Amino acid sequence: MKYVGIDLHKKSISLCVVDASRQVLARRQFHTGDVGKIAAFFVELGVFQFAVEATAAYEWLVQLLEPLATRWVLVHPGQMRVIAESTNKSDRLDAEVLAEFLALGKLPRAYRPTPREREHRTLARYRAKCRQQVTRVRCRIRHILASDNADRPALFGPEGREHLATVAVTKADRFVLDQMLVAHDQAMDQLAAATKELKAFAASGDAEEKRARQIVTSAPGVGATIAEVVLAELADVERFETVSAAGAYAGLVPGRRGSAGKVIELGITKQGSRLLRWAMVQAAWQAVRYSARWRAVYEQVKRRRGGKRAIVAVARRLLVVLVSLLKSGQMYAANEAERKEQVRKERARRAKKERRPAKAKAKAAK
Repeated sequence: MKYVGIDLHKKSISLCVVDASRQVLARRQFHTGDVGKIAAFFVELGVFQFAVEATAAYEWLVQLLEPLATRWVLVHPGQMRVIAESTNKSDRLDAEVLAEFLALGKLPRAYRPTPREREHRTLARYRAKCRQQVTRVRCRIRHILASDNADRPALFGPEGREHLATVAVTKADRFVLDQMLVAHDQAMDQLAAATKELKAFAASGDAEEKRARQIVTSAPGVGATIAEVVLAELADVERFETVSAAGAYAGLVPGRRGSAGKVIELGITKQGSRLLRWAMVQAAWQAVRYSARWRAVYEQVKRRRGGKRAIVAVARRLLVVLVSLLKSGQMYAANEAERKEQVRKERARRAKKERRPAKAKAKAAK
């Protein structure tokens, strides 16, 4: 049996082949565009296993080599500390370390999403980027107006756009403002298209997938957008041995340092999915706002640790609840008082939203 360690980059690929005794048999380096040469090299190896780190561009290589290999390992780069913390680091040495640990059977595995899970993540992450672009452009527009004390609430509604068209600014600011408004409209179009595509993707899911969406959205604070992010980033919840492992995956668990019997709690690790962490914090704020149960949790932690740590604690607990529900297949069960409060606040929110256009029309008529 031959064991191949692969150090993959965007433009190059370094290979190291060892045997069961970890003696180096061959080293090669290819350009990633030489797909035919890469495949021919592995065909000539005969019986082999390979290991590659879970970088952003590993999928094409796995699809190429998986039919040829007897076994392969997708390596978790964050847990491969021998490579990550090495002071003597090169592509040649990294490939050799991967090959040696593959021969020993001691490589930390990473999760490989299914093709549908990859599509889901692509759409959810792209929509989040579109939302960020809209926010970024709006902040720049408000910054320009704030320089002339011309910033206003509801700036991007019909009334706000009239204000933007007539506000007195310098010639240079007017040019930049007009360009930013064009960029804003384009970003809004992209956001609308991404949202539409994500909804179509969700509608095409099987019964199990639709049931998962129902379970997630049954929890307080979790709407359709947050649900798509949670399901896309978590993928198969059965890969988490414990529900707390999901919190660690989102980077919502605190770090710890212990020595001589003393343990010091640090801030949250912020490792793992940044988008999932953001989504859970947003859901936590909504849960605190609309649910008496979660608001009580927030207030209890806030008195001891402050508001910022309290909302992170709520986000972590809410994620644990969601993963538990997905594992069990049960819906979130709110008590009667909590359910009535959610309905009351949701009706008040919708009524307030419906009154806004009427106020704007009445003001324009005057």
